[in-house]
Amino acid sequence: MKLPYTHVDAFAARPFTGNQAAVMPLDSWLPDETLLAIAEENKFAETAYLIKDESGEADWELRWFTPAEEVRLCGHATLASGHVILERDGGDAVTFRTRNAGILEVRRSEAGYELALPLIETAPDAWDEAVALLGGKPKEVWLSPDRYGIYYFGTADEVLDLDPDLRGLRALGNDQFICTAYGKDTDVISRVFVPGGGVDEDSFTGSAHACLTHFWTEKLGRESFSAYQASQRGGYAQCRRDGDKAILGGQCVTVIEGSFYLPSDG
Repeated sequence: MKLPYTHVDAFAARPFTGNQAAVMPLDSWLPDETLLAIAEENKFAETAYLIKDESGEADWELRWFTPAEEVRLCGHATLASGHVILERDGGDAVTFRTRNAGILEVRRSEAGYELALPLIETAPDAWDEAVALLGGKPKEVWLSPDRYGIYYFGTADEVLDLDPDLRGLRALGNDQFICTAYGKDTDVISRVFVPGGGVDEDSFTGSAHACLTHFWTEKLGRESFSAYQASQRGGYAQCRRDGDKAILGGQCVTVIEGSFYLPSDG
């Protein structure tokens, strides 16, 4: 069985930056264990699978897998999926029906693409065990019941210098540990650790920026800001709040096109 495969660097203006995603349009859903095995073989943060949506609600159905599990929401692989479909089929926008995040849209823009995600709200809270494992002292902790946590630091250098206990964080569960501060060359800087989801430090995290959009528009007192995720690869986005949506703007680069081979029995 030969499956189409496109490797995309998302939220990236050039190859080898941003976050990697595999995009694989399918004729029908393969068994979940096969989808997970392919994602494990790919060995990077996310593999996106698509089939044509027969419900009439959207253009495509979309699911995302890390090397360890299926996830509820992935922004960068959605942007990558939009890039692949729009480059292949043309048009100005494409919609995706997801199992847990509703209908998502990727639209062409002057800067490349815009991705609309549900805005993720957090509220002031405390999690001393997580803070102790991050290796720094945040000024504020904001948490969401959906397992997103924002750890707000006083300076960008504090975020850059973090050396967290990833094994300890992994034991706390499948949470996003989003460490952020005012940026240097951008309004906002962040690093994102998701060891419980199989990604020790993510290269660029769209869902985290849906969370950061709520947090930073409140703190900055305006509806938009520029953001840099300071991973080894690095990734940039323009973020703005539009009602209950976070709009993330960025570019994508295709780096590999080819086929993924499976035994005929899957």
